[in-house]
Amino acid sequence: MFEFAVHSTQGNARTGTLQTPHGALQTPVFAPVGTQATVKAVAPRELHELGATLVLSNTYHLYLRPGDALIAQLGGLHRFMGWDGPMLTDSGGFQVFSLGDLRKIDDDGVTFRSHLDGSTHRFTPEKSIQIQHNLGADIIMAFDECPPPLDRATVERATRRTHDWALRCRDEQARSGDMARQALFGIVQGGVFPDLRAQSAAFLTDLDLPGYAIGGLAVGETKAQMLTTLDQVMPLMPTDKPRYLMGVGSPEDLINGVARGIDIFDCVLPTRLARHGAALTRRGRLNMGTLAYATDSAPLEAGCPCYGCTHFSRAYLRHLLKASEILGYQLLSLHNLTLLTTLMREMRAAIMDGTFAAYAADFLMFYRASTKEAESPPA
Repeated sequence: MFEFAVHSTQGNARTGTLQTPHGALQTPVFAPVGTQATVKAVAPRELHELGATLVLSNTYHLYLRPGDALIAQLGGLHRFMGWDGPMLTDSGGFQVFSLGDLRKIDDDGVTFRSHLDGSTHRFTPEKSIQIQHNLGADIIMAFDECPPPLDRATVERATRRTHDWALRCRDEQARSGDMARQALFGIVQGGVFPDLRAQSAAFLTDLDLPGYAIGGLAVGETKAQMLTTLDQVMPLMPTDKPRYLMGVGSPEDLINGVARGIDIFDCVLPTRLARHGAALTRRGRLNMGTLAYATDSAPLEAGCPCYGCTHFSRAYLRHLLKASEILGYQLLSLHNLTLLTTLMREMRAAIMDGTFAAYAADFLMFYRASTKEAESPPA
């Protein structure tokens, strides 16, 4: 069910196919995030139309509301949210560890209070796998501890727990009998410390899991530190398994990640920016609330095939946002997701025809992130 094949390479960049029970994924691929069984302001039909093939949902949030048992009773997450393509669920670890004073970690698991009503709950590796079993995603994640990336003592402790918990997740999945229906990915931790990343990659790859994620990045380190860490850890990852960079999704990060051999990405960024009135374009981010767009009759981005760009002006989009009309946030969400899925399609084509290095250099030459020029890919 979960065969992965690499088709073409250029440098470290590569294309491939990951077979899942709900269809084949062409990689590299970007997954829109449907935290609570919905990609905010975007219907499943629209996801298909804009080219999305993989969607991520959140174990922590769906456990709290409406409950994983209810979702299982109603036929699983695919049926519940009306998405018939491949799906990934995270373990809930990042959300639990983001709760700060609302959670307490020990070697067995995490006790936490719900951000919704303050009720007390406990996640263990076994509990996370059981919840994900009920949700029924194609790709599930091992429960890990995602620490601040720069504190070595904390990262060492978290990495050890991540390894212990990965073993328990594997054993729990074996007990559930879902190994043919759900692919369990391990998560490499280690912060920005090369020796800890190497230890984590070695331990987890020895488990021979169906795929591997790189966690603990884009959580407080600089962009340069993230890319340096990827340069250090990617040569240690199996070449015959899919590689997933968690929580990363800006255009420049997708380019730089693919250049380093990443196959799967996810991020809330495109829809979160849309809700704040920002558009992603091939030349950088646009704040659509800016007065300069009030009389601008041009589309948001010339040549973009999304519904907003083919039907409306920048002036109209700005009007919708200033009037707090829901359609404005919907159109920006569709546009931002269309850009990212289009970039992934273009990168796959460039790798296959041997022009990826030129494609990446050209994109990054003109693209500017919100605060500084994007980093360059490796030679």
